[in-house]
Amino acid sequence: MAEILALVEARLRTAFGEPDARAAVTFLGTDRIEVLRFTEGDLVRYATLGMSANPMTDPTAVVADPVRGPRAELVLTVRAGLADTDKLLRPLAVLAASPQVEGLVVAPGASLDVGEPLWEGAPFSSVLVAEPGGLVEDLELDEPREAVRFLPLLPMTANEAAWKRVHGAAALQERWLARGTDLRDPLRSAVALD
Repeated sequence: MAEILALVEARLRTAFGEPDARAAVTFLGTDRIEVLRFTEGDLVRYATLGMSANPMTDPTAVVADPVRGPRAELVLTVRAGLADTDKLLRPLAVLAASPQVEGLVVAPGASLDVGEPLWEGAPFSSVLVAEPGGLVEDLELDEPREAVRFLPLLPMTANEAAWKRVHGAAALQERWLARGTDLRDPLRSAVALD
């Protein structure tokens, strides 16, 4: 486990440079989850470290495989200086612990909700899990382990999350793209969904 996390942290440092802050959260019955903060120009990136220590297991599986299964870490990017987004550390750790706590398999297209604003005053309480590979390249592990995927998170307003449940993740992403939505703006309003 420690070996995998060392490789994951090295991959994050290669992609984003040195973290300028880190916080650790431990939930009862789970492994420790860290959240690293990387600041680059006008962007702040938050990345989890610890979610990939164990593979995610299908909740319907009779026995959890300790080696095989998807592994992931979460990455959320916002514009710096517009909101106090450092309160995001705990909600992000909660999302990263969800495979251990709730038996979720976090995959692209999924919605994750923390039930409260992601940071104080945020219009978002949920995120859309986007496709990996854009910001951080997958980290290949020795067989039979699956690669660690770095999944971008896109904050969603309550209306966007409800619309996504009806129309799907791809339709919501197309709507954002068509409207020129700045998904890194921590103060943005919901995209027009008419």
